[in-house]
Amino acid sequence: MTGPDDGGRSRVLRVVYISTFLIRFAFGLTISVFASYIAGTSQGFGTASVGTIGLVAALAPAGEFTTVLATGQVADRRGRFPVLFAAIGGAAVLTALGALSRDPLFLGPLNYVFGIASGAILTTSLALVGDEAGVDERGLAMGRFDAMNLMGWVLGFAAGFGLLAALPNGELGALFLIGGAILGGGFGLAYLSLRSVQEPVPAHPSSPVFRLLRAALRRDVLLVTLPWLVIYLLLGTLFVFLGGAAGSAGLPTWELAAVIGVGGLLLLATQPYFGGLADRFGRMALMGVGTVGFVGVLIGAGLLATYGVSDAALAIVGASVLPALAYGPAALAALADASRATSRATTMAVYTLTISLGMMIGLLVSTSLFDAAGATGLDLYFGGIAVGLVLLTVARYRFAPAG
Repeated sequence: MTGPDDGGRSRVLRVVYISTFLIRFAFGLTISVFASYIAGTSQGFGTASVGTIGLVAALAPAGEFTTVLATGQVADRRGRFPVLFAAIGGAAVLTALGALSRDPLFLGPLNYVFGIASGAILTTSLALVGDEAGVDERGLAMGRFDAMNLMGWVLGFAAGFGLLAALPNGELGALFLIGGAILGGGFGLAYLSLRSVQEPVPAHPSSPVFRLLRAALRRDVLLVTLPWLVIYLLLGTLFVFLGGAAGSAGLPTWELAAVIGVGGLLLLATQPYFGGLADRFGRMALMGVGTVGFVGVLIGAGLLATYGVSDAALAIVGASVLPALAYGPAALAALADASRATSRATTMAVYTLTISLGMMIGLLVSTSLFDAAGATGLDLYFGGIAVGLVLLTVARYRFAPAG
C-alpha cells in the first residue's frame, strides 16, 4: 500500500479537499430549498410552517449530536477511511431518498440518520487533515480545508437559491436526486483514490473508550470548541431560513444566489491566507480578529431583522464578513494542535458535537423567539450570541495553556 512518504500524504489531503467540496455542495443545494420543500411554497411561510420546518431541520444536527462521539471513537479504533467511505455512501442514499416525500413524518427520521452520516464525514475529514499536516503548516492546511468546506456550502446555497427562483415548487424534489448523485461522485472519488493508501495514523482497536474521551475533553480542547457553539447558533438559523427571509424582504432569490456565489470565491481566496497568518502570528491573534468580525455580522443581522434591508445594515455586514473569516482556519488549527494523534477523531468529534448542538439549539430557539416576539426576539437572540462569543474568546486568552 502507498504510504505517506511516497505521495500518500498529498493524495490524502487532495482527496479530502475535493470530496469535502462535493459533499458540502450537495448539502447546501438541498438545505437551501428544504424550508420551501416542506412548506410547499417558496416564500411567506406561516408561523405553523416555521415551527414544523425548524423541528424537522433540527433533527439533522440532533443526529450528529447524539452519535458523533461514538463515530469518532470508531474512527480512532478502527481507522479513518472505513468510517469516511461508509458515511459518504450512506449520505448519498439518504439525500436521494428525500425526493420520495415532503411529509415531515418521513423527512424527520431521514434527516436524523443523515445527520449521523454528516457528523462522521466532518469528523474523519478533520482528523485526516490534522494527521497529515505538521504543526508549522497546519493553519494553511486547515485554511484550505475550510475554503473547500465553506465554498461547497456557499456555492451549493447559491445554486439552490438560483434554482428555487427558476423551478416551480413542485419540481424541487429533483434537487435531492441531484444532491445524491453529487455525493455518490464524492464517494467514488474517495474510495478509488484512497483504497490503496495506508492510513497516516494506525488504528488502535484496544484503546479504551474512557481514555479517548479523557484525551478529547481537556480544557485546552474545550476552550477552542465552545466558541463554535455560539457561532453555529447564528449559522444554524441562517442555513434554513435565509432564502425565505430574503424573499419576504423583497430581495430576489437570484440576486441572493449571485451574492452568495461571490462570497464563495472570497472564501476560496481568504481561508488559506488566514490559515497561513495563523501559522505565522499565532492561533489566538487570528481568532480575536474573527471574533470582532462575527460581532459586526451579528449587529448587522439585528438591524436587518428589525428594519429590513438597508444600505447601512448591509454595509456593516459586508465590512464584518472578511475579518470574521479569519476565525475558522485559526480555530481548526488550534484544535488539531491540541489533539493527540491516537484520539484525534474523537477530539474532532467534540468539535462536530459542539457545532451540531449549536445548530440544533439555534433552530429551535430562534424560531420560538421569532414566533413569540417577532424582530425583537431576533434582536435579543443575536445580542446574546455576540456576548457569548466575546466572553468565550476572552476566556481562551485568559485560561488556555501557553503555546
